[in-house]
Amino acid sequence: MKQRYLPRGLSTSFLAIFALFGFAVNAQEFPTTRVAVVSVEKVFGESNMAKATQKKLELEFAKRQNELRDSMQKIKTSAEKLDRDAAVMSEADRIRKQRELADQDRELQRKQREFTEDLNQRNFEERAKIAEKANVILRQIAEQRKIDLIVQDAAYVSPKVDITDDVIKALNNLK
Repeated sequence: MKQRYLPRGLSTSFLAIFALFGFAVNAQEFPTTRVAVVSVEKVFGESNMAKATQKKLELEFAKRQNELRDSMQKIKTSAEKLDRDAAVMSEADRIRKQRELADQDRELQRKQREFTEDLNQRNFEERAKIAEKANVILRQIAEQRKIDLIVQDAAYVSPKVDITDDVIKALNNLK
């Protein structure tokens, strides 16, 4: 006996109908899912805790940043002096000065990379502390308001489901 199969498109349609039917049955069995949205960047940009952290990091890294700026200015001044004096210098002196400037520039670039890496690491550490506290607050808000799902940084958010300001307010009230 020859077995007949449904055409490919037709079998997919039947599967889709059954899937939709199953979804409709499940949707009737369970209550509506409550969703809220939070903007993480707004929390990190506007909460008092985040602002205090930013000031703390600026103070912590200000000395190194100023040293880098001073070193950059010294190299620039030395390069300008070399450009002015190159015509009257011996070739050996000019080559030696160029090498010294190149060495100083490489050292400055290394220090700038270290500075950036250290700053990024500290920023990450401080943001993690804020995120930990914000997550506790998000859980509390979810429990209080019976929210099933909190989404971060959606493309569009209706103001009635945006809880960002509530999270910021709760963070600002922490001691």
